[in-house]
Amino acid sequence: MSGLERALLFAREEGEQLAGQDFARESAEGLDLSDLTFRQVRFARCRFADCDFGGAAFYGCVFEDCAFDRCRFAVSFWKESDLSGCRAQGGDFRKVRFKDCRLSGLRLRYANFTGALWERCALSDCDLAESACQELRVVKTTLEKIDFTSASLFRAVLKGADLSVCTLDGVSLSASCQELKCAKIHASQAAVVARILGIEIAE
Repeated sequence: MSGLERALLFAREEGEQLAGQDFARESAEGLDLSDLTFRQVRFARCRFADCDFGGAAFYGCVFEDCAFDRCRFAVSFWKESDLSGCRAQGGDFRKVRFKDCRLSGLRLRYANFTGALWERCALSDCDLAESACQELRVVKTTLEKIDFTSASLFRAVLKGADLSVCTLDGVSLSASCQELKCAKIHASQAAVVARILGIEIAE
């Protein structure tokens, strides 16, 4: 058993909280970490497989170059945390709440963000291609070079969001494209909206 696994299991047994620790190049597999609270914990190049973080809370945590294979984060809460260079393709992030967080260089292809909230966050260079972002709410959040290729944004709330440097090719929207109402897009992205509305653009 790795030192990370021992620390997580001890936190589960003794107080439902893991605080002020630093882990590097360790792994954890098949653990039930639901509803656990993490405070000021740093993970660097760690690997998690088949772990359940459902309902967990992360305060001031740092994840650097970590891998999450088949992990579940549904209904988890993130506050003032920093995730960079991590991979969680196909991850379950339904109804997750991110507040005042920074997410950069993440690989989240096929992830499920249905009903999630990004509030006062900064996202950059993230791959969300073919992800499920139905009813996602984006509030006072910056989006820079986010790849939404073929993602579902059906009923997402993007009011005020600047999508002008994001990739929107093949995204799924409602018939009226209401998701993009009051959002900012680049002139070159208007063709995406036109195709959804059935408008043919002359060359």
